[in-house]
Amino acid sequence: MGTLIEEIFSRKAGRAVHAGEILLLDVDYIMSHDNTTPLAIKAFREIGKPILDKNRIVIHLDHAYPAPNVLAAENHRKIIDFVKEQELPHFFHQGVCHQVMIEEGFITPGAIAIGADSHSNTYGALGAFGAGLGSTEIGAAWVTGKCWFKVPETIRIELTGKTQPGVYAKDVMIYIAGMLGMDGGTYRSVEFGGEYIKNLPMHERIVFPNMSTEIGAKCGLIEADEATIQFLETATPARGSFEAFGPVNPHYERVVEIDVSSLSPQVACHPDVDHARPLTEVEGLEVHEVYIGTCTNARYEDLEIVANMLKGKKVNPYTRVIVTPASDRIYKKALNNGLIEILIDAGCAVTGSGCGACIGRHGGILAAGERALTTMNRNFIGRMGSPLSEVYLASPATAAATALTGRITDPRKIIA
Repeated sequence: MGTLIEEIFSRKAGRAVHAGEILLLDVDYIMSHDNTTPLAIKAFREIGKPILDKNRIVIHLDHAYPAPNVLAAENHRKIIDFVKEQELPHFFHQGVCHQVMIEEGFITPGAIAIGADSHSNTYGALGAFGAGLGSTEIGAAWVTGKCWFKVPETIRIELTGKTQPGVYAKDVMIYIAGMLGMDGGTYRSVEFGGEYIKNLPMHERIVFPNMSTEIGAKCGLIEADEATIQFLETATPARGSFEAFGPVNPHYERVVEIDVSSLSPQVACHPDVDHARPLTEVEGLEVHEVYIGTCTNARYEDLEIVANMLKGKKVNPYTRVIVTPASDRIYKKALNNGLIEILIDAGCAVTGSGCGACIGRHGGILAAGERALTTMNRNFIGRMGSPLSEVYLASPATAAATALTGRITDPRKIIA
């Protein structure tokens, strides 16, 4: 039928659809969190009609949880009262919403999930359509179970080769952001494929759709294959007959080909994600805080990379090093396997799971004149606190190397 987005929408519409069409489609799940749910509740009240299907609604407390101030606490209370009133079955406060959506089995190949969060694109890693929408649209979807979409054109990113030691998916995606720019994928479906993607485990695949938001994409997609199905069956409670499918005779707006084997570690420099540079160009810059967390790079495997590099060592005493697992499940696994002990012994502050520092709410905000290197997905001015601070983005390995020296450091020097 066509590109991956056309395949997904065609299955939902029950007919072949093509780029440019406007569709009204049923959505499988409607997600919101503590920042966005209060406005969705307001829209819902104004509509004045009942929820169509309570089982499709998923609500999280993660952006300011535990509450760092009175306003956040009041929002939490408002949300909890609403969940009780409407008897909603899917209510979570166990980590970053996108990670929990995947862990709890809500995201499966071919599904359509909308979320009141810009990084709902993350779900494309499992061959599902995920997109961030406004809270008003979320409130309307609670009532109708539907949402309208314009089928986007597709940019295909064809990735070949194998990365060098010390180079990870985050480095590749930062390079892509630098190549395409922050508006390079505006209202496009960005399809990531090729032999490099096929050989990646799920925790690395997730990075690409997650950060497709940073190039303006409507969605970022990776085709569902046997690795996807194996992940769902072994790492989530999702059950069913999952279908592996990909694009069929697609017509792409354009194809971008990248051989990843030539890439070195990358850094997205302040103040924009597309300000991407080889790490060697910024190596040695002093860093006041290293933050390892968020929906991009705080999965168990990311923490394992960091712990292996820090084991038996101490982080720079003048650099705050904060590690925030993406979910309670990840935290427990890291605790049971000794990673948390290694991180604490190295001098890291390990916090409860959530989003706080990523959006400058709590758990690691920056003062004026400070510089952070983080595993986040964006580095806009004021993102982590003071508008006079600077945020640099890199892989967990680069973050670990930098934590040891207090300056941006090539991880290959530590791994070697």
